Amino acid sequence: MLFKPASLAIVLTVALLTGAPAGAQRSEEAELDLALRLAVLLQSARAVIGAEQALINDPAIGDKGLTGEEVLARATRAFVEKTGAPPLSEGMNAREAELIAALMASITEVMDANAASINREGVAFKGFVPAVFGRLVNETFLGKAGDHAEIKVTAPMGLVRNRKSRPDAWEDQVITEHLLSPDWEKGAVYSSLTETGGREAFRVMVPEYYTEGCLACHGSPAGEVDITGYPKEGGALGDLGGVISITLYP
Repeated sequence: MLFKPASLAIVLTVALLTGAPAGAQRSEEAELDLALRLAVLLQSARAVIGAEQALINDPAIGDKGLTGEEVLARATRAFVEKTGAPPLSEGMNAREAELIAALMASITEVMDANAASINREGVAFKGFVPAVFGRLVNETFLGKAGDHAEIKVTAPMGLVRNRKSRPDAWEDQVITEHLLSPDWEKGAVYSSLTETGGREAFRVMVPEYYTEGCLACHGSPAGEVDITGYPKEGGALGDLGGVISITLYP
């Protein structure tokens, strides 16, 4: 069945399990809403880092002003623009608020922990690209909320550059059988109740597609070494380039 989360202004088509009891379906919709909020907040923060690559890599400037507080504030504004509501708001239950707050805290902690590197004068490329930032945020979030939720940015196996980002068996199956399928609606989110690590879990896969900014590292010509030292994948605008994988435990 198809479900479009009404609480989010962004238009996402979502594939849910069929045949679930009505009560269970309502619960899945609430979990999906939470997962998408986490995904949008992470995307909004990564976008700030992507937009500031020239500043981050400017060897002539010391203090870049990209404190944890500043990056979170900009990510929050972007989140509101996309969803019509702040990340934390009245009416959230304690679990929702705790997980959103944990991700917000992770964003600020990662920025502040890397301030010395970002602000180092005389050094051009800092290696603090959106992918690295996202991985560090997700690892920090795991330390805060791992008993209740996990966030990971993965990709089709052939595009993964860091082994820590390799898709697990379930993620790989979803990517291969659904997100890469010619019949899959572009932008559609996949979600299902499943089991992972012996625990029941609600898992969500949010596809991300190459934009013009991505192609500087992931575009053509394939094999050419990019600024990070990796060979380009030869991707094209609009290709599936990554997936935000979110796992929520009851």
